[in-house]
This record gives sequence, C-alpha cells and structure tokens, in this order.
Amino acid sequence: MDQERALLDLLGLLELEPVPDRGEGEHFLGPAPLEPSSPVYGGHVAAQALAAAGRTVSAGLDVHSVHASFTRPAVPDTPFEHRVERVKDSTSFAARRVCTSQRGREVFALAASFHRPEPGLAHQDPMPDVPAPEDLPTYEERLTKAFGAQVSPLGKPYDQRFVGPLSFDVEKDPSLASARTQVWLRVKGELPAGAGGERARLLHACLLVYICDVTMLETVLVRHGVSWFHANGRSIDYTVWIHRPFRADDWLLCAHETPVAAGGRGLVLGRVFTRDGTLAATLAQEGLLRVSGGHGQTV
Repeated sequence: MDQERALLDLLGLLELEPVPDRGEGEHFLGPAPLEPSSPVYGGHVAAQALAAAGRTVSAGLDVHSVHASFTRPAVPDTPFEHRVERVKDSTSFAARRVCTSQRGREVFALAASFHRPEPGLAHQDPMPDVPAPEDLPTYEERLTKAFGAQVSPLGKPYDQRFVGPLSFDVEKDPSLASARTQVWLRVKGELPAGAGGERARLLHACLLVYICDVTMLETVLVRHGVSWFHANGRSIDYTVWIHRPFRADDWLLCAHETPVAAGGRGLVLGRVFTRDGTLAATLAQEGLLRVSGGHGQTV
C-alpha cells in the first residue's frame, strides 16, 4: 500500500454517515477498520468518536480535551455507531459525550470539550533536544536491525522515528532500559493546505488522536526490557489535551515517560511538540499489559 493510498484510507475512516431517527442523541455510522486485527486498534475508535462529536459543534470552537474509555474490545468487519449527546453549548464552550457501539453493545465512551480560543496567560516547557527526524532511521529499518532480517514497509498511514532504543533492543541489552521514550510521528503523505475547511483543526486533532495511541505503551516495555514478543497490551483510558494548532502531516515529537506500572496496568504521560518547539498537546494513557516468559518483575 503506497503512502497516498494509506492516507486516503485513513481519511475515509473519518467520513461518518448521519443516521436519522435513532432516538435520543445524534447518531453517526463510522466505517469498519481496514485491518483485520482483533481487537481493533484503539486510535481508530477514538478518532472516529471525536469526529462524530465535532460534527455537532459550532464553527469557531476548537477541541481542547478528549477523555476516552475503552469499555470492551472492538471487533473488525463491523461498523461503529456513535451516539452523540449535547451536554453543554455556550458562547465559549461546548461539551459532548459519545457512546460508541458495535452490534448493539457499547465498546467505547468519549467525553470531549470544545473552546473558543481567547487571550490569556501563556507559557510552556521547552522541547527536548533531539535529532531531527530525517537523521533517524525508519521504524522498519530499526526492526530490520533488531531482528537481523529485512522488514518491509508495514503499510501504515503514519511514519514513526524513535530517538532511543526500542523494547526489542532493551530486551537484548537491559542496560538500555529507560522510563522515557521520544518518537517523531506524522501522518504519511501531505494533507491539502485547507484540508477540512473550517473543520481543519478538528481533522488534525482526530489524526493526532489516531497516531499517538500507537506509541505510548512502548514506553512501559522499554522501562522493563520486555518486547512485544513477550507482552500484549491495549488501551484502557486515553486522554489528550490540545493547547495550540498543529498539522498532523508535519513531524511531531512525542516525549513520553512512565511514572508507574502496577496491577497489570501501565501509565504513560506524554508531551507533543511541533518542529519549531511549540508544545501543542499533552497526553496520558493507562494500558493493560500482560507479559509472559517470566517477565513482569518490579524494577
């Protein structure tokens, strides 16, 4: 799958069909995921639900917080129905709740808040000093080096360039373990300058929610030196706060850290910077991580 096709397919996942006469709330039908993986990638469901919420909000109000809860594993080959509840509408704010279901069962819940930007106090932490993404190998090149065998492009709609070791590297060399990871991310391909019209910022927010979900739990495995060969995991809760505009098809640096893992769950906090050092978003995710092969000791 070339990058143009992958991007078009991703954008197609965010094209929702209104469903009339379904009772309380506003209902939208979202396409089933393209990949047959089970459970379905959580970023897919979260991005669609945010797109549904945004469809009901007045122009000029930008999403600034998204709180997602994965209540049941979603399955492939089945469309998602998103029911949007209008919790609040005012001049400055709008709040929405989204219940997402498959086959009549709730699989996901989202709460989103939208705000009309206004003048006020402003500050931010500085961006970490890291190599530029062009100076780093692709994820596939890193896997090729780790496995000693050629790994072909994975056909994903995003590109990722890790600054430090991957969990596969740390499993081989525990001295590389770290509670922090840094990765450059972007959607593959270039979106039109006016992509989405007045909804452009919502589109980029949906894409950010989609791509950032893919890298966060890796940080917990890097902390413990456990690779995905000996672990499986999925998102439980996922929160994104958006501070300033950005483009998801430009490189974004995601700086993650994991302060704790306990009870089979790992917590990861993250900050998202644009290339010019602007802190664009803050992330938090708790995931379920089950390990095998004698791994999982407290470190």
